Amino acid sequence: MTLSRRRCSFTQCIHLFPGEQQQPHFPGLTRGLVAVLLYWDGKLCVANSLRTLIQSRHGKTFTLDLSGELVALTTRFTDELMTQGLTKRILTLVSEINETREFERLQKERGLGNEKHRKEVSDLIKECRQALADSLFSWTCQSPLSEDDTLALISHLETVTAQADGSLDSVNLALVMALLYCLDVSFIEQGTEDRDGENMIVSQYVDAVHSRLMEGQPWKLSGLQAVCRLAWALSLRVLSQLPQGSLVEFTEADEALADQALLGDVFLFMKQGILGCESFCQEEFYIRRLHSLITDFLALMPMKVKQLRNRADEDARLVHMSLQMDSELPSSLRKDLDHLMTLIGEFYSKDSFGLELGLEFWCPTESLQHTSLQGSYLGMALQRPPHKQVVLSKFVRQMGDLLPSTLYISYLRMLKGLANGTQCAHYSFSLLKTNGGVSGSPVSWEHFFHSLMLYHENLRRDFPNPDASQYRHPSLRGITQRELEGLTSFLQLLTTIITWSENARLALCEHPQWTPVVVMLGLLQCSVPPVLKAELLHCLAAFGKSPEIAASLWQSLEYTQILQTVRAPGQRQAAGIEVELNEIESSSEEYPLTRGFCHLISTLVESSLPINLGAGIRVPGFQPYLNFLRDSVFLPFPTRAYRHPAEKWEVADAVLEVFHKLLRDYEPQPSDFVQEMVELQGEQVAAHKPPGHSVMFHLLNDSPMLALCLSLLEEGVRQLDTYAPFPGKKHLESAVLRCLCLLDLALQKEVVFMDFLRESQASMLVSPLEQLLQGVSPQTRSADHIVNIARYLYHSSSNPEAAFQSAKILRRIANYPNIQTRLVGDFTHDQSVSEKLMAGFVECLDSEEAEEGTENGDDSDQQKKVARIRHETRIHMLNLLITSLELKTPNLALYLLGYEVKKPVSSTNLQDPGVLGCPRSCLHAILSLLQRGTEKRSGPVLTQQAPHMAELCYQVIYQLCACPDTSGPTMRYLRTSQDFLFSHLQHLPFILPSEYSIPMSWLMKTAAIELRVTSLNRQRSHTQHLVSLLLDDQPHAQHTADGESGMEEETRSVSGFLHFDTVSKVRRKLLSVLDAIDFSQDMPELLQLDFFERTQIEQVISNCEHVNEQGHTVCNVKLLHRVLVAEVNALQGMAAIGQRPLLMEEVNSILQQVVERNRVRRSLSAKRHALRSWRSLVETLLTACPADLIPADDRQLIIRDLLLDLHDKVLSEDAAGELMPIVAGAVFTLTAHLSQSVLSEQQQGAGLEASSGFASIANSALHLILRKLLDFILCTGGGYQRLRAHLYGSLLYYLQIAQKPEEPDTLQIAGKAMWERLTAPEDGFSKLQRENLAIIESYGKALMEVVCRDACDGHEISRMLALAVLDRILSIDRQNQWLVYLCNSGYLRSLVESLRQDDVALQSLLTPQPPLLKPLYIYESKMALLTRVAKTGQGAVELLRCGLVAQLIECQVFDMVPDIDELSMGALQDVALMEFQGHINRFQRLCLSLLGRLAGSERERLLKQAEIAAPGDSAERREEMEVAMQQVCANIMEYCQTLLLQNSAQAQFSICLFSPSGSEPAGRDGGRTDLTSTLPSMAYSRVPSLGLVLYLLKNTAADFFRFHQSHRQSLGKLQTLDQLPPDELKELCQGLVSGPGGVEKISSVQRSLLAKRRLVQLINNRAKLLSLCSYVIETCLFVLWRHLEYYLLHCSPTDPKDSLMPGANSFGGLQASGGRGLGLSRVSQQDLDLVRNGFGEALQRKLLEVEGLYSQVRSRYTFIQALVRRIRGLLRQPKS
Repeated sequence: MTLSRRRCSFTQCIHLFPGEQQQPHFPGLTRGLVAVLLYWDGKLCVANSLRTLIQSRHGKTFTLDLSGELVALTTRFTDELMTQGLTKRILTLVSEINETREFERLQKERGLGNEKHRKEVSDLIKECRQALADSLFSWTCQSPLSEDDTLALISHLETVTAQADGSLDSVNLALVMALLYCLDVSFIEQGTEDRDGENMIVSQYVDAVHSRLMEGQPWKLSGLQAVCRLAWALSLRVLSQLPQGSLVEFTEADEALADQALLGDVFLFMKQGILGCESFCQEEFYIRRLHSLITDFLALMPMKVKQLRNRADEDARLVHMSLQMDSELPSSLRKDLDHLMTLIGEFYSKDSFGLELGLEFWCPTESLQHTSLQGSYLGMALQRPPHKQVVLSKFVRQMGDLLPSTLYISYLRMLKGLANGTQCAHYSFSLLKTNGGVSGSPVSWEHFFHSLMLYHENLRRDFPNPDASQYRHPSLRGITQRELEGLTSFLQLLTTIITWSENARLALCEHPQWTPVVVMLGLLQCSVPPVLKAELLHCLAAFGKSPEIAASLWQSLEYTQILQTVRAPGQRQAAGIEVELNEIESSSEEYPLTRGFCHLISTLVESSLPINLGAGIRVPGFQPYLNFLRDSVFLPFPTRAYRHPAEKWEVADAVLEVFHKLLRDYEPQPSDFVQEMVELQGEQVAAHKPPGHSVMFHLLNDSPMLALCLSLLEEGVRQLDTYAPFPGKKHLESAVLRCLCLLDLALQKEVVFMDFLRESQASMLVSPLEQLLQGVSPQTRSADHIVNIARYLYHSSSNPEAAFQSAKILRRIANYPNIQTRLVGDFTHDQSVSEKLMAGFVECLDSEEAEEGTENGDDSDQQKKVARIRHETRIHMLNLLITSLELKTPNLALYLLGYEVKKPVSSTNLQDPGVLGCPRSCLHAILSLLQRGTEKRSGPVLTQQAPHMAELCYQVIYQLCACPDTSGPTMRYLRTSQDFLFSHLQHLPFILPSEYSIPMSWLMKTAAIELRVTSLNRQRSHTQHLVSLLLDDQPHAQHTADGESGMEEETRSVSGFLHFDTVSKVRRKLLSVLDAIDFSQDMPELLQLDFFERTQIEQVISNCEHVNEQGHTVCNVKLLHRVLVAEVNALQGMAAIGQRPLLMEEVNSILQQVVERNRVRRSLSAKRHALRSWRSLVETLLTACPADLIPADDRQLIIRDLLLDLHDKVLSEDAAGELMPIVAGAVFTLTAHLSQSVLSEQQQGAGLEASSGFASIANSALHLILRKLLDFILCTGGGYQRLRAHLYGSLLYYLQIAQKPEEPDTLQIAGKAMWERLTAPEDGFSKLQRENLAIIESYGKALMEVVCRDACDGHEISRMLALAVLDRILSIDRQNQWLVYLCNSGYLRSLVESLRQDDVALQSLLTPQPPLLKPLYIYESKMALLTRVAKTGQGAVELLRCGLVAQLIECQVFDMVPDIDELSMGALQDVALMEFQGHINRFQRLCLSLLGRLAGSERERLLKQAEIAAPGDSAERREEMEVAMQQVCANIMEYCQTLLLQNSAQAQFSICLFSPSGSEPAGRDGGRTDLTSTLPSMAYSRVPSLGLVLYLLKNTAADFFRFHQSHRQSLGKLQTLDQLPPDELKELCQGLVSGPGGVEKISSVQRSLLAKRRLVQLINNRAKLLSLCSYVIETCLFVLWRHLEYYLLHCSPTDPKDSLMPGANSFGGLQASGGRGLGLSRVSQQDLDLVRNGFGEALQRKLLEVEGLYSQVRSRYTFIQALVRRIRGLLRQPKS
């Protein structure tokens, strides 16, 4: 006992454990309830597998297109199952599994949950039984059952009972059909001798089945017994025709069996029991079997059919007699023929597969050479039709001859069924046409229409006065019930024929005698029952399918006033259909007439909608019809009484269909908002608006119509939530769907509608629909309209279309940011609703059946249509998420994706579904969609099956990773629980068409973010994982699925054992991705037009263009089509009508061209996106990832591979130009990194081997890169100048590789002698530089032309970079080829002459608020190039010839030295930049004044200001400024020295530049001169004095020692770099790393590299300063000496009171006068004393020390010593 209890609890655990695991997939259910579902789902899977296996068997009925081996395998396996008693087991299970019984058991154990759970369990149980029955049916289709199994099946069917309505259920129907296929011998008749047929022919089998069916014991369903007997009788009849005598004893019993079947009402049961079952029409093989049963009976038993006809004739006579004698009808009447005809009519009128099996009843009498007629035997009219077809055709014709009245209606119903289909309808039409001509048969058009006309005549005489009371009570003389049925049957036949055959429609309508439309409209005005009127209206609707008939039908409808649109004067009350609805139909509680009228209007609205309907007698338009439909049909429909509850929803559906069509076809126009007037009977009245406008207006107001639509949606979702069947469910679902479509259309059109309304300034008031939807529902008293719409997503499995429309509406509403926050509140307000909504969204995304197809694919296959709709729903939902994520938080996407909406988003902790109570969210659904297939080699399934959806899924993931709030939680979750990125990146590239390369793009962008984040957070293992995946060229051990690895593992272990190195390199992942991006693009050809003007068409196309949701500019094809068709329709005249087909053909070709253009644009956009993403991934890999993850040698090889591949792709002939800019940007980045990598490797001391080339990358590779880069520059031609800017940058970086790196200047004497240096071997740098130049020169003048043209003209950045390229090439071009080209082609002159324009631009920079600094940078680049040219003799001569000096003299910007007090700091920086760049010899007029400023105390002030202006890089800035100031001082002193030397060699004839005053400059004005006038009579004190030179000398000497000390320290640090403390290293790096905390993030290796670079910088800076200081000291001493020699030896001192001689020349006119500059003849003693004191012992010692420290190595040794001695001598000697 204990053991069995344990076993029981163990079984329960086994079931509960999967329930626990799967619980997140079933929100709202406990694990026990989930276990129940999974238990039955498991059973269903087994049953389905069995069915699939049996369907794949080899057999006689169908095949599944499988390989022969597989079919043989499944056939063998299923045969084994069958021998083990499969049939009996299936029949037992079908009997045992009973829904009611199972539910009782589950109810007892509390195993049933809410309504949805009950429905799902019930469905699973039903499907389980169905799958078992289908398995048996599939078996019998392919091969008959054995004798025992057949008898077992018969035994089971004996006990079967019918449902309440008399029909079989689907399971029993499958078993009946299985038996019918068992008894089928048609394959023998067809002559395909089959082994399986032998079973049948074995007499033992026949005997057993025969005796079983012949025995008299009645079955529970006698009709079912009759069907089986009829089938067996027909099989025996077929067998009797075979040449085998062994079965004679049985075959003779066929007649008796057939009689027994007929007595059992076989045809009645077929109609009620078999056709009455819903699933019958959904299985093609059921239909075909019943077709063969009916046709075999008619063809094989013609005598039986004749008997039936005779019996029917006899019965008709008896009925006729009893009617005449008023006696009771005889009890012996049989209705077998009646039932047979009704069965045929019913059976063939349902043709869900479009098989048109009824064609077998029609035998073509004449040769039909008609293209559209391709039936079973119509293609060959000359060939004799098969015997069976002839017999069946004869049956149809003969039954119509001398037809007794009792069979009249049945015969018409049979014809109606046989007219179902285009060709069948054609034959029916011909039959009725010929019948009328031959015998005056009652079944002919002639008879029908004549009868109709007679009815019309008779009833019209009784036509009442509308005011008369009898109008409401039809006269008793009217139509009898029998006549009513006859008329209804005829009208249904007519409707079927004209629905299918347009030819019949037009032929009947245009027939002059019959005039069916007129007669029917007449009958509608008579007092006939509403049912007949409804049939008349349906018939008119069928006529109205042809637009040409519809137009006239509208006018007739208006004329006959079926709906009264004009009230006659004095008429008291309304007439027409409105009265019938309100009084007759409402009182009888049935509404066929109203439904018929809605159907008619719906058809007519679709065919044509005349604007001037009713013109002349009322205000023209459709408005009265719309008012009737809205106010009399739609608004009152919920409050009316209905005899059949289903009819309520039918009425709603019919009227909403009209509203939907009106709104669908309405496009708002500006004219709709202008109140137009029309003249009516002499007065002006307001015209009606288009009907769509009216519907729109009611939907954009809080109108009863909108309220009813919304309450209908609420009612719909309430009913669906019950999961119970109810009458009219199908029509309710349809009505709900139309309501959703109306709301969607209104949201779609409201923007344009309201824009036009605003522009028109009309007095109409409307509100946006999305705001109205936030209103309060009167039923629930809460604002839940949008929630109700969203709840339809929860029913997506049963109502995919409603879910699709719901998703569309939500997506449109989601575009409004202000609504999002409210929506989140509404969605999360009620916990149970919130869970349902989340489950609905997730269910839609999880949908298994979704399938990506064309936009509007062929919807004939219902399954495909549903799959497409499910797919579109998912697309809308993903777009909803994408749109919402771009809006502020909280938004709908965050709620649906499972993030916190009530706390900060970043605090979300994402978990797998079910963990910590986390529900399954849309994020989990998206991830499971993407993860499907990632474990296999083929990669994510979604990217192949639905690339567009995959793109959106990856985009959602990217947006979550890119958004700062969601990035942390998302990336943490993806990294830890999914390893998402690695598992997807390993499958790159996805092999997709070019338009679909975007999924890859979003994935790469996400990977770039991940690399950046993991690098910043120092998660090295993650970064390394991804980096090696993307960059390794060694094969990876990929995740192999089970069973995929076997062979490889073995071979690998063998090769490992034998030590074979079989591992070949694989292509790097990044390169494979690049390979997958196709650079070529096929462009559409130019339009070839015969009628339209090309330029105008292009204009129209561009007017129809708009930017779609993906950001592509595309042409709206529908709008273009409308415009072009309107243009064609506007053409007048006969010629235009004749050419219309040609014009329409041309319109078609234009549209095809535009579709192609749109495709090309989308394709290019996708490629651009993919390429940008690839570039960002590459740049992130090279920039953001720690440098030590990719070793330097690998890094260079990777960059080489990337560069070469990129160039190869972009330089191919068919590469699209649109992709070039992105490639150029990538080339620039890659070249920069290559240059950086090579330089850093050299700095680490890798050394240069002159043979192989640089570091890890061979010279040959570098040369290849250079060649491709130059090819790229040349292939861009004249255009693409901005693109070339990137390429010039790349070229500069490339040429930088061959530049010798900076080495520290140690100030030691060079060890090598001149000879050694000359004979030393060429180093790697020089070699590479020489080879580079050879390559550049091999491109000749083409390259020179491009670079020079860009340098002279175009975009600023391109010009600067082109100038820099020229500068760089000129610096290495020893042969001066480029210089010669520059001069000879006039580009150099052009550059020089452009300085005049630069002058104007530079002057504008000196205003207090300067514009952009572009002109300054261009000027600097230009001057740098001109300086480079001037450094060669040939270049200097050329520059003088071009007039450079004259150009510079004319530049006025140099005169604009600003007053510093008035300048903004920004301007000061710019001036400083201009002044301190070393081009100082051009500022002749300002030299000495500048010297005063730079030697005086102002120098410190300028340095401080520079620090304040740019605090971040103050150290470097200060160093630059110091060098610049020293350079300026050195240049000025050199200038003074040159002036002194040029003037005269002897001191007595020397000019004087400085006054003999020895006073030092005071404050910031020291030594300033007035710059405003050119010839000032300046005061003595204003002339620069010798004190200034002395002051400069002292300061420079002091600076020298400061700089020397700094130089020594830095040199020491460089030599002991490894021992430096970390803090000092950080401090050194600070200047070279941007951003706060930048130093912390770099590795120690990088840190020491940067520190070394900084120290070299500092050392060389100090060495430069020391050189300048030494030079300034030497020139100062020389100038001082010359001036003192003149003043002390050739000039006498004066009294201080004496003034300067009048008329002294200013400094500016120095050279011109030729005399002594200052015209001084007397010097004061006081000044000389000051000079003597200034040049004291201390200074002299310092100067000699400078010489000792520096001049020995670098300058003219003992020069300072000699000058100091001379000056000392001059100052000591007494004045003569």
